[in-house]
Amino acid sequence: MISSALHDAMHNLLRAVSDQIILPHYQTLSAAQITQKAPDDLVTIADTLAEDMIYEGLSKIMPSLPIVGEEAAHANPALLDLLGGDCWIVDPIDGTNNFAQAKPPFGILIAMASGGEAQTGWIYDPLSARLCSACRGKGAFIGEDRIFARTSAMQPPIAAISTLFMDQAQRAAMERHIAPHYQLVDIPRCAAEQYPRLALGINDVSIFERTLAWDHAAGALWLNEAGGKAARLDGSPYRVDEHDRTGLIGAASPALWDSLAARLELLD
Repeated sequence: MISSALHDAMHNLLRAVSDQIILPHYQTLSAAQITQKAPDDLVTIADTLAEDMIYEGLSKIMPSLPIVGEEAAHANPALLDLLGGDCWIVDPIDGTNNFAQAKPPFGILIAMASGGEAQTGWIYDPLSARLCSACRGKGAFIGEDRIFARTSAMQPPIAAISTLFMDQAQRAAMERHIAPHYQLVDIPRCAAEQYPRLALGINDVSIFERTLAWDHAAGALWLNEAGGKAARLDGSPYRVDEHDRTGLIGAASPALWDSLAARLELLD
């Protein structure tokens, strides 16, 4: 488990950001406080304020460690070069589109990475105060309780798959060759919710097309430490410094991961 001092400091920071910034802005945003960074990619005043507060808090917890935040990296893409070294990775509000529409789910994602791999990670749900955490090689936790990934036990398995960021050919192949073998459900459009669903018996598999570090560093580590599997389509480990690479499978068990990966391989 993460050291008690670091765990407590991170929990306090996440709770403070949630209570002081995120929840006061939830369902109270004006149109002027919501901006479109790119098609289907929003940012709100709460994102920027939360990231500022997280930066300040992390700088006190570990002053020498660089920070790569989603909003800072959008403004200055050169920050992405830090992902290959020791750094914090921050998504101040994951699920911003949901948050901007005044609906759940949304959450805070923070990871500490070294050598291109997440070493520790935290996933915080402001509405429920659920804290998921993981440390490489030391397991996954919800609060103080160690958890182990479980499947839904449904047949066919439950798949949360979005075709939103796929091209037309990928979308058609997915619907023709993959969808018939699973019960398809809507994705939450929030990795901070999707990864817990994969470990808690709600969803069995999921495919992520976009794999930006702030969306997946903490979640992929947490799912793997819980005994599920998150990996690239070819089975290689997810790395935070491969920011131009796409495609990632998350699954409640290695067997479910293998089955979906095999089906996807037949599409090539």
